[in-house]
Amino acid sequence: MSFRTVVITKQSKISYKNRFLVVKQDAEEKYIHLSEIDTIIVDSISVSISAYLLKELADNKINIMFCDEKHNPFGEVIPYYSRHNSSKKIKEQIKWRQKDKDLLWQKIVKDKLLNQALLLKKIKLDKYKLLNSYIDEITVGDKTNREGHAAKIYFNALFGNGFIRNNDDNINAALNYGYAVLLSTVNKEIIKNGYITQLGIHHKNEFNQFNLTCDLMEGFRPLIDNFVFHNKERKLDMNYKLDLVNIFNNTYIFNNKKYVLKDIIKIYVKTTLEAVVDVSKYKELIFYEE
Repeated sequence: MSFRTVVITKQSKISYKNRFLVVKQDAEEKYIHLSEIDTIIVDSISVSISAYLLKELADNKINIMFCDEKHNPFGEVIPYYSRHNSSKKIKEQIKWRQKDKDLLWQKIVKDKLLNQALLLKKIKLDKYKLLNSYIDEITVGDKTNREGHAAKIYFNALFGNGFIRNNDDNINAALNYGYAVLLSTVNKEIIKNGYITQLGIHHKNEFNQFNLTCDLMEGFRPLIDNFVFHNKERKLDMNYKLDLVNIFNNTYIFNNKKYVLKDIIKIYVKTTLEAVVDVSKYKELIFYEE
């Protein structure tokens, strides 16, 4: 089972040999078997990659994500085909009914707000009571935008009343980095299930290549928020980024069983995609630290 996230941070040449990822840095070579790798993050623009390696990574459903000169994630390689019946799945996705999507979005938003409220309660911030009061007010499709109203209360409770999401500051940079890794992880599972990321349940921006991913990652965001809250005085250096990446190897209780976060994402994406046409298959996304 793949379990390792490989982060490459300096000038390297990476290639493929006999089922191994080969990382050459100066005179040193490191070999990692592809079966061990879940994700590769290339956090340097001084890395050369063989085309054959990219092909093997796609065949083995291994994510590879790239960062720019400022070390911010900017893109990833996504294979065209990751499931034998992807054409059938995409046809089904195009036919998803709006009323079914709205029912599912209601459940997704409820779980997101509940996880946000649980985080605020855990760190003893009284605003969790207000978020809890919003949960029962969430309508089908969240037509009254309880999610948006809750977001301002939630982020101000976590990071102060002066905090503005997407400002150019260290907290936002850390959140964005964590969310980018989360998005890439969810992308991988959507594609493995035969669907495309552009056609969403609720998100529908024509310029967003990841509308469906943005839908399915919502309930997981508080895990990133929690880590950033407890590390808000840290500078977003390489050690901090590696710690953010390692969140996905942490163990949580989900459906009364222990799973690493990557496996929870795998289960949740699969069952939530099935729930678009049968909402009874939706699994409540509530998780607790082991």
